Amino acid sequence: MGLLTVLLVNGPTWSAPTSPAPLVGSASGRCLDVKGNVDTPGTTLDIWDCNGQANQAFQPTSAGELRTMNGTRCVDALDGRTTPGAPAVIRSCDGRATQVWRQNADGSLTAAASGFCLDADGAGTANGTAVILWTCNGQGNQKWTTPAAPPPPGGSGPCDLYAAGGTPCVAAHSTVRALYGSYNGPLYQVRRSSDSATRDIGVLAPGGFADAAAQDAFCAGTSCVITVVRDQSGHGNDLWYQGSAQVPGSSQSSPAKATSESLTAGGTKAYSLYINPGNSYWRDGHLTGVPTGAAPEGAYMVTSGTHVNGGCCFDYGNSETTRKADAAGAMDAINFGTECWFGGCSGSGPWVQADLEWGLYPGGSQSWNPGQRAFTGRFVTAMLKNNGTSRFALKGGNAQSGGLTTLWDGALPGGYSPMKKQGAIVLGSGGDCCKPGGGANLSAGTFYEGAIVAGYPSDTTDNAVQANITAAGYR
Repeated sequence: MGLLTVLLVNGPTWSAPTSPAPLVGSASGRCLDVKGNVDTPGTTLDIWDCNGQANQAFQPTSAGELRTMNGTRCVDALDGRTTPGAPAVIRSCDGRATQVWRQNADGSLTAAASGFCLDADGAGTANGTAVILWTCNGQGNQKWTTPAAPPPPGGSGPCDLYAAGGTPCVAAHSTVRALYGSYNGPLYQVRRSSDSATRDIGVLAPGGFADAAAQDAFCAGTSCVITVVRDQSGHGNDLWYQGSAQVPGSSQSSPAKATSESLTAGGTKAYSLYINPGNSYWRDGHLTGVPTGAAPEGAYMVTSGTHVNGGCCFDYGNSETTRKADAAGAMDAINFGTECWFGGCSGSGPWVQADLEWGLYPGGSQSWNPGQRAFTGRFVTAMLKNNGTSRFALKGGNAQSGGLTTLWDGALPGGYSPMKKQGAIVLGSGGDCCKPGGGANLSAGTFYEGAIVAGYPSDTTDNAVQANITAAGYR
C-alpha cells in the first residue's frame, strides 16, 4: 500500500517516518484533503480530487502524528472530542493524545484516544464530503491507501509491471507512449490524404513517448488519419480500422482523424486516437495469445470522460472473431460511455462497465451497482479483470493522480459462467460491428493507451499500473 505499510498494527504509532504522500479513499478514489487548502488551526478535513498540493500530503511520524501542510499541522479531532461524529481537523502539533493515530492492516486509520476511525461521512464519495471520526466498520469509506511509488526514469512500463505480476501483456496499444521500458518500435501509422502515403510514428527514445513532431512534419499542409495502432507486445495484434483491407468484410467504419486532439505526456506533445461515430478498430487475435473460452484475462485503458456518448459501444478488449453477437460471455471488454441499458443508473455517467456480450454490466447483474460512480475528468483509467468462471472486477480512477476505485469485485452475471471468449480484439465499437448485416458503430470515445493480459492481475499489480500511468504526466 505504499508509504504507510510500515506500522505497528497494535500500537499507537507508525514505526518510522516517511515522505509526505496522498491518502486516497478506497471507496471514493479521492484524496484526504485540508478543506480549501487553508493552513488555519481548526480547518476541517474532507475528500477532494487528488491534485498534488500540500493540503493533500500527509506524513506519519514515529510519535504517531499524521502531519500535513508541509509538516506544520497535525490531524486532530475538533476540540479534542472523543465521541463519534467529531469532525477531523488540523491543529498545531502539540503531542496531545487526540493527535496520535495508527493505521490498521485493512487501511483504516484509528485515533488512539477514542478508538474511532477516520471516516468519509455517510459513506459519501463526492468532492467536499466531510471527514469525521466514526465507529470502525471495515467499509471502504474508512480505508485509505497511498499510491505506489512511480518507477524511476527509464524504468518499467505497464506491461513490464504486468509481466512481473505473472500476467503478461498479449496486446499493448498506445498513440502516446511505449508500454514497455525497452520498446523502441512504432506506435501507430498515419495516412495522409494528399497522396495516400503512410508513415509509422514511433517513440522519441526506447520506453519513451510518441514522436508527434514526425507526424506533424508528415501531415503538414494536408490531413491525416490513423490507419493502425501497432501492438507493442510482440504478438502481432495490430489494430486496423474496420473498413480497411486488413479487416475483410468490414464496410461500416472508417479511420479516425489523426489530429483531432493533442495532449502533453512526459512533457512532450502527443496525439490521441479520437474516435467518433463511424470509427473503429479490430484484430482477429485468437491465434496470437489472446485468452479464449474461460481463460482468465485482464485489461486496462486510459480514456477520457470529456468525449463520450450513449451510442453502442465504446469498447476495448476481447471480442468475437465472427463479428456477430454470438452468445453471453463471447466478449470480455471494457466499456466506457453513458449507455444505461437496463435502467437504474445513477447520474449521467460516463461509467466503467463490462461488455460481456448481450449486455453492458455495471456489476454482477443488470440492476445498477451502488458501488458505481461516474468519471468525468479529461484522463480516466478504466480496468476490467475476469477469472472466466466466477468473478470479475471493475476499477476506475483519475489517470493524472491518485489511486483506483473498485467499482465491482464479485460474481459474474447469471448465465455468464463459464465465459466463452473468442479472442479477437475490438477498439471503439461493439463486437458485432462493422460489416453488412451487423451492428453499426455509434460510439464516441478517446483512447490513449491500453493493454490486454493473460491471467487475472492482482490488486497489487493494478495499483502499480495506476501509479505508472499517473507518473506519465498526462496533461
